[in-house]
Amino acid sequence: MTKKKILITGASRGLGLAIAQKLAADYSLILHASKPESFTTTIPGADILCADFSDNDQLTDFCKQLKKQHGNELYGIINNAGVTFDKPLTFQPEREIDAMLNVNLKAPIMICKTAMKIFGLNQTGVIINISSVVGETGNSFQSVYAATKAGLAALSRSLAQEAAATNTEHTIRVLSVSPGFIETDMTDAIPETYKDKYLAMIPAKRFGKVDDVAETIAFLVSDKASYINGTNIHINGGLI
Repeated sequence: MTKKKILITGASRGLGLAIAQKLAADYSLILHASKPESFTTTIPGADILCADFSDNDQLTDFCKQLKKQHGNELYGIINNAGVTFDKPLTFQPEREIDAMLNVNLKAPIMICKTAMKIFGLNQTGVIINISSVVGETGNSFQSVYAATKAGLAALSRSLAQEAAATNTEHTIRVLSVSPGFIETDMTDAIPETYKDKYLAMIPAKRFGKVDDVAETIAFLVSDKASYINGTNIHINGGLI
């Protein structure tokens, strides 16, 4: 039996790598990173498709290659790639703003556009956009990042409705997942005083692990979650 094919962006480390490792046994994977040397951990049998999403030309080429190489078999998209530059908006260089908008929001939109063309022909598919708790709560010094993550949740809700309106079989799903404070190399850089502040706000009294998110993604992409659509799933330990 042919395995369903799933694209995971930002899959060379952290959350993306954990998702890839979780799904590897059950799906045929297409893994994205900005450049091939980013992959220090290999997933046997996975296809590698690289592009720097901050570059519009590379993003366009990536979408073309995705459709050309994998269009007939593509079943799932997990838009995980993201960047953040934490500082007051007053002092945020435009190049950093552009990078966050392009990588975190424009790239998922364009990949969703490509996927919807493929899914429309195949009459099946699932898209999971990785948002963030800060897309709903906001966070100091992450104004642009939070805006891009809020945009992903809105994109997912709208695109789920669009899929229902334009596809007769109603088997195309779009949703988002909003992790809270998950231990990755990105969060390792946060000062301990801020970590203590966040921990006090989490009823589970611990920070999340990448496997907490990967397990949820594995369920949501499966047929067991066929009635979960057009919503945003929070994975945050009850963060208040």
